[in-house]
Amino acid sequence: MQSPLKIGLLSYRSNPHCGGQGVYIRHLSRALCDLGHQVEVIAGPPDPQLNGHARLTMLKTLDLYNPDDLFRTPKLSELTDMINLVEWLDVCAMGYPEPWTFGMRVVRHLKGTESQYDIIHDNQSLSYGLLSLMKKVPVTATIHHPITVDRRLAVSSTRSFYKKFKALRWYSFIRMQKKVARQLPKILTVSEVSKQDISKEFAIPQNRFSAIPIGIDTASFHPLETVKKIAGRIIVTNSADTPLKGLYHLLHAIKNIVRKRSVFLVIIGAPKKNGGIERLVRRLDLGRHIEFTGRIGQERFIREYAKASIAVVPSLYEGFGLPVGEAMACRIPVICTTGGALPEVAGDAAKLVPPGDSGALEKAILELLDDPSQREKLAQKGYERVLSHFTWEATAQKTVQAYREIIHDYH
Repeated sequence: MQSPLKIGLLSYRSNPHCGGQGVYIRHLSRALCDLGHQVEVIAGPPDPQLNGHARLTMLKTLDLYNPDDLFRTPKLSELTDMINLVEWLDVCAMGYPEPWTFGMRVVRHLKGTESQYDIIHDNQSLSYGLLSLMKKVPVTATIHHPITVDRRLAVSSTRSFYKKFKALRWYSFIRMQKKVARQLPKILTVSEVSKQDISKEFAIPQNRFSAIPIGIDTASFHPLETVKKIAGRIIVTNSADTPLKGLYHLLHAIKNIVRKRSVFLVIIGAPKKNGGIERLVRRLDLGRHIEFTGRIGQERFIREYAKASIAVVPSLYEGFGLPVGEAMACRIPVICTTGGALPEVAGDAAKLVPPGDSGALEKAILELLDDPSQREKLAQKGYERVLSHFTWEATAQKTVQAYREIIHDYH
């Protein structure tokens, strides 16, 4: 029997209800503890709301990206801390310094105690601080997908020179992430597509990666047989204005569909106030055909899935694609694009369309709405696929195997 490991999980921003990174930390930490390992999560805000036996250490930060107090002005007393001052000045210059400054905070927090861990596992901050930690303890990192894709789409989605410059400035942390990633002996990622794309974009050989699919939380996402489905009701779990998520194309598809038949689109979350999605909804006159739920609790989230006839994931690219797996776990038929790793998650249990093609989305939605037997077939295949392929226990076991290889090579 191999001895349990002492694992430090680093996560600079880990909202457990929004985005794959937060979900990853919450469930991986629990699954690792369930296997008998000792885990400490060192995180920046918001609270990742761990649900297992992992210990949580929250590092104090300026929290300038808190949606309830976005880009607040720090107190002078806060700016006497050099890391806070660096973070504030970079934000003022339209940068996104959180990954970088989080690494500084971790190094300061762990100074002299790094050897308490068998391994430190970073969750995509890829900060310069990791290079300092590597001198004292084995270090690895998970890269969920190449953030260079986000940057390209953000720059190409606008004609405004100012907005292009703003996007390039925001994503300036990528230079740091590439440098750090190239020096890590082993990198974890969540799909074969991510492995191939990160390898290409970051100029890192593929043999330095371990592709470990993440799990689906089937305790939270499950069928509700007592809830009646509503005909023509479609759900999408992304309200973001970011071009990567493809909501723009789905809205254009819905505009054409409502001319032919009655449908209603439920969008989980809320768009940026007076942002591109809000303006598009007004321009397409879709207000009466759409509901933005805003922030909702897990119970309502599952009920929204249960009421829907179809779930759509219109992303242009995903490193994994949690929304596909979560919808399948709720036994909802899925339409998704072939962007990134989505086909790896969906297999033959979803209807696939090219990314960025509103016409293909429209056709697929109409076909499924008109074919109850196909909806039932996809719903069942998707449900069975999640239960057999995407468990957090399997993710944790494969992750521990990767840890042991990294520790062995380090010593």
